[in-house]
Amino acid sequence: MERLLVLKLDAQACEAEARLNGIPVARVNPARPSAIVPVHEYTLAGTNRLELVLWPRPPQAPDQPVEPPLPLVANGLMRAHARVMLPRVGNVIDEASARTLAQLDWAPAAGLAYEAPLTLSEDVTLPVSFPRWRWMDAPLTAITPALLQQALAFVQRLATDLAAGETDSFIAATRLRTEELAVAYQRQPADEAARLREHLLTLHAAKRLLWQPLVAEGFVLRSLAGGRLLECLDAAGLPALRTLPDELGQTLSFPLRLTAVEGKLYVLR
Repeated sequence: MERLLVLKLDAQACEAEARLNGIPVARVNPARPSAIVPVHEYTLAGTNRLELVLWPRPPQAPDQPVEPPLPLVANGLMRAHARVMLPRVGNVIDEASARTLAQLDWAPAAGLAYEAPLTLSEDVTLPVSFPRWRWMDAPLTAITPALLQQALAFVQRLATDLAAGETDSFIAATRLRTEELAVAYQRQPADEAARLREHLLTLHAAKRLLWQPLVAEGFVLRSLAGGRLLECLDAAGLPALRTLPDELGQTLSFPLRLTAVEGKLYVLR
């Protein structure tokens, strides 16, 4: 692989989230003002939608009322930039050395009134020829109390097994994702599954697979990609499957984006 399709998100004095085809791929804030992520698995042949969301909100439970937009005034310091770029593998990823395929910029003048969250969007054709990913054809799924309970039990089982050093259920649950990530980055699915298993076993041996509480009161499903994916989050918008902090205060996150087909849950991203 000579080139890597990435999204670069930068922000100053604000919070921002970048989405590609309805899926959040990067989020930044004043404490972490820049992010670069590969995005092969979120792109498709033809038209792609790039979105830049300023002051994104945490996810809400289906039974919660939608909060009204928040009126704000720009201070002249806030800005955010989202770029889809195509650098050569091994090169520095910046605007000077990589081709920019799409971009969205927000830099309001001081005193400009706006409402948050604010979303900018652009449709762009990217030079990619990936196969049609499974999530694109996943069924539209409404979030119901029953589905929420099913998803929570699904994640709880994965957490319990991993905490015991049992990796089979996680490897099986994420098989479709692993297969497509291998295709997206020109690797072998079997090698990727073996690498994932080794990584999980290493974490277990280091006693790092101790989880944040997984309870109904703090578990949320966020609808992505127009309702084709469901992201498992906590009330703060962080991945629900997340470890307790280590002695340095560091946590490990395991994002899970599901689809529901004929009563079964599958991890697609």
